[in-house]
Amino acid sequence: MTARILTSLALGILAGLFLLPEGYIGVMGSITDLSLALLLFTIGFNLGHDRDLWKKIKDLPRISLVVPVLIALGSLAGAMVVGFMICLPWGDAALVGAGFGWYSLAGVIIAQTYDVTLGALALLANVFREILAILLIPLIARTAGRLAAVAPGGATAMDVTLPIISQSTDAQTTLVAFYSGTVLSALVPVVVPLIIQLIEHYA
Repeated sequence: MTARILTSLALGILAGLFLLPEGYIGVMGSITDLSLALLLFTIGFNLGHDRDLWKKIKDLPRISLVVPVLIALGSLAGAMVVGFMICLPWGDAALVGAGFGWYSLAGVIIAQTYDVTLGALALLANVFREILAILLIPLIARTAGRLAAVAPGGATAMDVTLPIISQSTDAQTTLVAFYSGTVLSALVPVVVPLIIQLIEHYA
């Protein structure tokens, strides 16, 4: 799976450099949206076609309910550790990590309500998180376990990285991933402003 992802990415880069004219750039966004919608449809179809789906939902381990909370705490803690290493204030580092992979929303909120430069950093950091998740999820599923493969995608586990999680794990983990991504997406517009308020209060 990782090899196919890297090959597709490399072919896309080469096509963008040498084959496709610039006029096609605007069309690529629509093609991406349609492709993602098709992938999500096939995942939904496979889940719906599974006659044991409800049994698998009932058999989900209780730990799956706290997966998004653990991912959120890990994202914030990891961002603060890296922030300490590069001498970034803990609050600013936590803000970057609080995007949970949703780069567009987190970057905009931070840029508009706190700091433009930090908003740009949050955008880039969460973009790289999504790219790394796409590349690493198959490897993590094989080496660290299926449930661990949900974590790298963060909020994108409900859409962009869900097809990769589905291909690399099983139906139960796919359900956990969708649930986790949904919860994390709902947390972003709450946690980011909250951290900004804490920073401003203790500044």
